[in-house]
Amino acid sequence: MDRILLWALLVIGIILFCFSLRKPLIKDTLLVFLLKAYFSSFFGVIVAEEKLIEYPVRFLGQYFKTSLLFEYFLYPIMCVYFYQTSYHSRLLGIIVQCTLYTAALTIIEVLCEKYTDLINYHTWTWMNSFITIFILSFFVRMIMELINKREQSTG
Repeated sequence: MDRILLWALLVIGIILFCFSLRKPLIKDTLLVFLLKAYFSSFFGVIVAEEKLIEYPVRFLGQYFKTSLLFEYFLYPIMCVYFYQTSYHSRLLGIIVQCTLYTAALTIIEVLCEKYTDLINYHTWTWMNSFITIFILSFFVRMIMELINKREQSTG
């Protein structure tokens, strides 16, 4: 059943990614996606190698201890939508939206931890996930803010 859920999440992710590319700012969308995948994979490897979290059922489990689907695909897609919906927001709006997106992703993770074998917390908690997801999402959003300001001032 968990493998079916993984494949369903992959299909949902592909659909969401395709819809995210329909909006303008495709360059920004791809940059956010790649930045998020890069940073989340870095932290994901540390968390998995330190055995704070375990992913018993995962794609390419014989090669990777992390959840490739989450680290490289679903989490970056969430960040793309966060970026797109907060593009015209001021700092407070960005923080509120970041909190809402982070809360939604954390709730899904907690449900997966409780009801599936996709993730098992060892010394990790939902609060660690919330804080990490929030900080990384906000960090990438602020990097994009700097990139866009720099681009506008030179262009």
